[in-house]
Amino acid sequence: MSTAGPPQGAQHRSAQREGNPAGMGDPVVLLDRPAPHVARLLINRPDKRNAIDHDVRQALVEAIDALAGDGSVRALVFGGSAGTFSAGGDVPSMVGLDEAGARARMVHIAGLCRRVAALPIPVVSAVEGFGAGAAVGLALLGDHIVVGPGTRILFPFLKLGLVPDWGQLLTLPRRVGIGTARRILTAGAPVPGDEALRIGLADALVPDAEVMAHAVAHAGQLALLPQGAFGRMKRRLNEPSASLDDELAREADDQAQGLTSREFREGYAAFRDKRPADFIRMPGADA
Repeated sequence: MSTAGPPQGAQHRSAQREGNPAGMGDPVVLLDRPAPHVARLLINRPDKRNAIDHDVRQALVEAIDALAGDGSVRALVFGGSAGTFSAGGDVPSMVGLDEAGARARMVHIAGLCRRVAALPIPVVSAVEGFGAGAAVGLALLGDHIVVGPGTRILFPFLKLGLVPDWGQLLTLPRRVGIGTARRILTAGAPVPGDEALRIGLADALVPDAEVMAHAVAHAGQLALLPQGAFGRMKRRLNEPSASLDDELAREADDQAQGLTSREFREGYAAFRDKRPADFIRMPGADA
């Protein structure tokens, strides 16, 4: 991945300053494969409403790094255990930080954010129940957000005397517009699922009991897309060009790769033969 986190020693010192001593017990992040070519990462702190602390962040970093080298994974789903996405950052663990500890915490968060944003595969978030703060930032770094009527999305930063983090002052206005972003960030009120869909904060609204299943199914559909072309498109959407000339130059580079790729050969063959393209089992592709 593009950016590594702090050295292990620094991570340990940051964890101590955040008030999260290392402990034994159930994994704080669960990894499974719920569908072909789809990996799923579930935050697993149900007693804390899946609040995100240093250990959760580090487990996500390590899992994403491992998945990045697995060619069989073509889509990723984020979620939480026990029917709750996440209550956001673990606020008690932030109390008592000195400036060095606060900066170390933010370096660790930035490393995770950069990893998620840089993933060239589709990333789908299943926001079941409650999603707040840091967890919403995690979802906004992905590509597709699924909610239910009972979902509540909350941005609690200003009430805590903090500014939004996890990249949200960039990613949220890109989704909903700067005026809507300002309104919901300053209101501090939960955004229900139907409103999230209406303003573009979410991409799909399904019955509450179907949020996770829908997210997995949609990730399975996205896994069928041409991975090289999707990754190039995603990179340009995440990093917009400064001018038309810059964009035309970038698309020339991308299409030079695309028009000479196995993906285009398969796409054209499917078009010619009037059949669905198979970008997974095309000649020369990983199975």
